Amino acid sequence: QVRLDEYGGGSVQDGGSLTLTCAAFGVPRSRHCMGWFRQTPGNEREGVATIDWPGGGTYYADSVKGRFTATQDNAGNTVWLKMNSLKPEDTAMYYCAAALGRGCSGGAQTSDFTYWGQGTQVTVSS
Repeated sequence: QVRLDEYGGGSVQDGGSLTLTCAAFGVPRSRHCMGWFRQTPGNEREGVATIDWPGGGTYYADSVKGRFTATQDNAGNTVWLKMNSLKPEDTAMYYCAAALGRGCSGGAQTSDFTYWGQGTQVTVSS
């Protein structure tokens, strides 16, 4: 059974940094795509970044390009989202997601992902 656990969220000042971690359990050692999404109350969940295993190809939303970096371990069981130069508009609940049996599509659509974590809150104050 697949389970995704995110942690590392918190409260930071404008311009600060945080690193989110997603620990994936039960993910088969075959090609898959891991994604990071975020959501604020009353809004749709939006894709932030994806990373392909084992290829390592990444995608970033324009709003975070150059500030956020997605990485993964060699086994594909842990992914990280390093967030630099955080802005108040980055405040959201951040979710990790997994799409098994295929690589990333080049974007980050919620419909592409089957498994989701519970989320970790990131708050950026000005």
